[in-house]
Formats: sequence, structure tokens, C-alpha cells
Amino acid sequence: MNKRFLGRTRVITLFFILIVLVIVGRLYVLQVVRGHAYATRANAQFLPQTSSLLDRGTIYFTDKNDTQITAATLKTGYALAVNPSKVEDAEVLYEALKDVTTLSHEEFIAKATKKGSQYQLVAQHLDSKRGMELQAKQLPGLILQQDHWRLYPGGALAAQTLGFVAYNADNRQEGRYGLERFYNTTLEREHNDLYANFFVELFGGIQQLTSNAQQGDLVTTIEPSVQAELERQLTKYDEAWHPKLSGGIIMNPQTGEIYAMAVSPTFDLNAFNKETNPLIYANPMVQNVYEMGSIIKPLTMAAGIDSGVVIETTTYNDTGCIVVDTKKICNFDLKARGTVPMQEILSQSLNVGVSYIATKMGGEVMRTYFLEKYQLGSTTNIDLPGEVGGIVNNLESPRQVEYDTASFGQGIALTPITTVRALSVVANGGFLVTPHVVRAVRPRSGAVRALPLPDKVAVLKPQTATVVSRMLTKVVDDALTQGAYKLDHYSVAAKTGTAQIANPGGGGYYSDRFLHSFFGYFPSYGAQFVIFLFAVEPVGAPYASTTLAPPWHSLTQFLINYYNIPPDR
Repeated sequence: MNKRFLGRTRVITLFFILIVLVIVGRLYVLQVVRGHAYATRANAQFLPQTSSLLDRGTIYFTDKNDTQITAATLKTGYALAVNPSKVEDAEVLYEALKDVTTLSHEEFIAKATKKGSQYQLVAQHLDSKRGMELQAKQLPGLILQQDHWRLYPGGALAAQTLGFVAYNADNRQEGRYGLERFYNTTLEREHNDLYANFFVELFGGIQQLTSNAQQGDLVTTIEPSVQAELERQLTKYDEAWHPKLSGGIIMNPQTGEIYAMAVSPTFDLNAFNKETNPLIYANPMVQNVYEMGSIIKPLTMAAGIDSGVVIETTTYNDTGCIVVDTKKICNFDLKARGTVPMQEILSQSLNVGVSYIATKMGGEVMRTYFLEKYQLGSTTNIDLPGEVGGIVNNLESPRQVEYDTASFGQGIALTPITTVRALSVVANGGFLVTPHVVRAVRPRSGAVRALPLPDKVAVLKPQTATVVSRMLTKVVDDALTQGAYKLDHYSVAAKTGTAQIANPGGGGYYSDRFLHSFFGYFPSYGAQFVIFLFAVEPVGAPYASTTLAPPWHSLTQFLINYYNIPPDR
């Protein structure tokens, strides 16, 4: 009996010790990890709230050394209001606050003297030091209260990728655009249940303890120095060529990690409400489609080689123009080249050449590569909101001409991110990867959790990717502005694109409006970086080789130096 009693006593004792440990652990989480949120909520009960943003996860950039750098965070400070019934001299009060309020003199005086009111908000987002200085003055009628707002230390850096937080129709702040929207449920913490759930969190079971594991901070793949350099190059480009829009993506083609994604024009995330055109908030890299032009030619070449209808040494008779289904297809300069090997199709960007490959493949084979393997009509499932699929209806047509025009990037419209994913296939040995911006979630308690990604899918034979990479390297070494951008000690592969812009009103294409695009990767074999650039309607030069080759070359050199890439030749 004594042995049984002692055994039961030990079990009960261990049980109570376990309970105490769980409660202590929960108290730590509530008081240390969650303590600020409860204190903030308590303070917010005493005065009208200036913000519903009481708790939200942080977003981090990740530099080349895996150091996490704050991209979006919560800032705590003060807001100022006045109680008109206690204001003794509105002019004196205005003089004391004019350096912190955005109100005009007339607006401030109207608020400070409003009859029947006891609360008028006059300033927000003051840092703690300035707020306490004003409180120390004990100005009659002044109300000081805690304020909380979203702060983006980088200002405009990666604005369309990050997105921002703003009020919704229910007068609550939530993520709008970019990562703030896509991961809103991961970043936000329902502040209205903080009190109600305190004891549930304290005494609930293990399931409740782990139920918020998906909530926390975001660790992104965006490298801030690379992002800043991409944006600098776009600004420089815009000053020279004045496009309606320009943008770029720098990605690891092996993993799909996006190091930089930029759009110009852009905006300051800390002053987004000053923008008059809401379209600037959107991200055309995932939300808009464009006819990309000749950067699609490497995909056609790869499909032709992979399917066996041509090999690297195949030749054809280039007549300058051909007629397919009564439609005339010509090279950009209308000139015939005679007997031409496959290399010259890419080196001289010959429309007639890729049309030859498309015709040799036929509609069914080309459709298999473009739609099923490259997935040009599908979304990439990138972790950004509003992604759209490509417009590729022409690849369902029974007419050969639709496939011939698609072979050089006209008649089909793709998002930049879809284009980058497809082109990465020739850069990474033949695999389709999933582009992504977030690497991991750091829960409010527990270890950082890497986000699962689909396995990359083989869509080309490795030898096909090697052959096309060799051909694109020759484009840079010999053909691109007569080899001006060749790097003696680094293999670099690239292709330009110049596409006519469709005229939605009159049908056909404008004769004087173009979309310029450029893609390149390095090293040519086992690439670590793919760079994509594009611009809508640049002014002053007809070809992308003139306008986009310089910023692409500068970005390539920057990445080589910044990451200390060793020479490969």
C-alpha cells in the first residue's frame, strides 16, 4: 500500500510540476513576449484611439551575410489632441505646436475653438522625446496620448513589394498591397481579443499554445543593397529615356529567391497618402501583362532543340520576310541573310529564324512547351497579391501564324515574373522554380520556420539548357553592340527584346511605340543571378540594346563585386 501511495504521490507531484512549468512558460510569453501589446491595449482605453494598429509583425530584408534588416515595423510615440473647452488661448497653443502639426493656422484654430467638443486631433506620429517635451509645458487644453504607426525605415525602398498598412471600411488598419496584404493574417494580431483571451492563453491546452505558430515576423529574400542599386539604375534610366514605366527583377534562378524587385515611378511608404494616383501602389511585375518581344526567342530555341526539330548547327534559308496564313512576318530590318545557322537567330534576333523553328515544331509541340512546360499562361504562385496569368489564347489557334508570332514574343502577353521564371529554365539547367519573396516566418514564440516551397520541376533536358546558354553567351561576347559588354573573366548570357505595342483602338500595333526588355544571367553555367529589365515606351531610341544594355551591364558588375563572385573563365 505504501509503495502504491508513494507511486501515486510521485505521479501527482510530477503532474503538478508540469502544470506549473506550463503556466510559468505561458506567463513568460504573456508578460515578456506579449506584455507590450496588453499594456498598449490598456493605455488605449483612456482616450479615443488614434490608431487601431496596436500589434503587428515586423518585416525584414536579408543582406548577403544573412543579417536581418528591418523593412517594416511598428513605431510607438505620441499623438496630440486639444480639448477646446479647456483651451485658454488658441493662438498661443498654435505657436507651441505649429512645428509638429500638419494643419494650417486656420484649420488648427478652428479645431482648438470648436464649441461643444472635448477632443480634436491635431498631430500624430511624434517621437517620445518630443511628446514628453510638450507634455512638460502643461499647456491648457493639450491632450497627449500614445500613438502607434507602421514605419518603413527604407522609405521608398521596395515600396510596391512591401505594400503598406491603411484603414479599411471597418475603420481597422490592415495590409494593403504587397507583402503587407499577402501575409496580413501572418503579420496581424487581433487586438480586440487581448483581454478576453488572457486567461485562455494562460490556462488553455497545448493546442492553444501553438495555434498562433503561423503568426509572426516575415524574413524576406530581398537584399537591401541589391534592391537599392536596382532602383538607382531605374532612376538613372528614366532620366535618360523617359519611359511611362520601367521595372526590374533580380532573382536566383536555382531557388526562385528574389533579391530585388523594383518599379519606377515609385512612392514613399511613409507618406503613401500624399499620392494622387492610386495606380502607383500596384505592382506591374505581377499584375500587368506585356508582349515581351525577342527575349522569348531563347525559349523558342530551347523548345526546338529539346524537341529535336533543330540542333545547334542546323541552318535555314533566311529570306528577310515570309508569308504565313496570309500574314507577312519579317526581320526587324526586312533584310535577308541567306543560309543562316541557329546561332545567328539569337545573335541577330531574326524573326524569320524563330518562325522557322516554330513551323518545324508545329502547333501541338510548341503549345506543349509554352503552356505545359514553361507555363506561360499560368500564375507562378509568387507570394504577392493580385498576380495574373498570361494571355496566351493565340496558342490554342489552329493557324500556324499565331505560333510563329508567339515565337518572337508578339501576340502573347506575359507578366514580368512569369517571363523571369520561364527564362530561368535555360539558366538553371532546365528546371521550373517557384519565385518567392519570403524565406521564413519567425513566430512570436519558437524557432524561425522556413516556408515550404514546391519542388522545382525538370522541363528541359540539361544538355538543352547548356546549348542555349552557350548560344546566349556568344550573343554577349560577339553580337551585343559588337561585343562591347563582354566580360573577359566571366561568362554572361543575355538577350534583348524590342516589341511593338498593340493599338487597342485601331487594331494592330503602333509604329512608334515600343516595349524594351532585357534579360541576362551569370555565370552562364550554374547561374547564380538572373536580371530582367523592361521599359514601356522609352523615348529617343528604337532598340533595347541601346537603352537597357547599359543598366544591365552595370547591375551585372555590381553583383559580381558585391558578392565577390570568382571568375569562371
